Amino acid sequence: MASSQAGAMGPGNRTGVPEFVLLGLASRPATRRLLFPFFLGTYLATLLGNLVVSLLIRRDPRLRRAPMYFFLAHLSLADVGFTSAAAPTALGTLASGSWAVPYAACLAQSYVFVAFGVLENFLLAVMAYDRCLAVCRPLRYAATMSPGRRWGLVGAAWGLAQLHALLHTLLLARLPFPARPRLRHFLCDLRQLLALAAGDTRPNHAAVLAEGSLAVLGPLLLVAGSYGRIVATLAQLPAARGWRRALSTCGAHLATVALFYGTVIGLFFRPAGHYAPWRDMVATLLYSTVTPLLNPFIYSLRNQEMRGALRRVLGRGPAPQGV
Repeated sequence: MASSQAGAMGPGNRTGVPEFVLLGLASRPATRRLLFPFFLGTYLATLLGNLVVSLLIRRDPRLRRAPMYFFLAHLSLADVGFTSAAAPTALGTLASGSWAVPYAACLAQSYVFVAFGVLENFLLAVMAYDRCLAVCRPLRYAATMSPGRRWGLVGAAWGLAQLHALLHTLLLARLPFPARPRLRHFLCDLRQLLALAAGDTRPNHAAVLAEGSLAVLGPLLLVAGSYGRIVATLAQLPAARGWRRALSTCGAHLATVALFYGTVIGLFFRPAGHYAPWRDMVATLLYSTVTPLLNPFIYSLRNQEMRGALRRVLGRGPAPQGV
């Protein structure tokens, strides 16, 4: 009897799991009918806003040469990938009440979601570092933030994000699961998958706390240090022109950073015994949909350079000089 139970839950069972069932955001059909157009509109607006930002930066030579907009273009692409990793299954659960995801597709979704989430995390830190150099070392900024260094920072962010997601996916793939497991979520969330796993999840939780701490808290400290130095530099220039605008821009950025990091830290750096599916799902919803939706407006569409580039692309403004 014991051997048969062990065989049923042993390593061979993880390849026998045909699919995971996502229960989604709401169980009542009336609630799902109300939420579906809202989430569909949010997803389409996120795609449109971030793709417009990427297109404008690519089409406008003035923006393309500026390091800040170079990083912003990659952040917009990360936002598109991040929200697109979760939106299809979220909309599917709202349309049908539940959504069956094959085992391999569930692991792939978990990988993509983690990779783009960590990438956005790193890019926020890179952008904070870029702004710190521009404000605190304006005379050396152009030489320091050279094209080679820009590509090096972005390449490191993309590469580290893939390694981070690969580690968690490989650790997850070794675990056995019960037949047709049901997730109270709208995507294949890492924490919920670990809660459903039948094997030893201690290495997985150790990786979340140890390696995850480096991937999340490290960039967060860099963001805080960069903006702290910006504020300190501006405070030493009592008559500096534009210091109010600089502080306002930092405030908007820090508001988005607080929303993103606050939900991520509350979600991942919590004891396993305090696991709450509904609270985790709301937190995931905030940083995977609200932040990518707001980023184009906070970082760019309120910016004069971006509005000028939009007018030039539409043929309603003068072309940039020296091009």
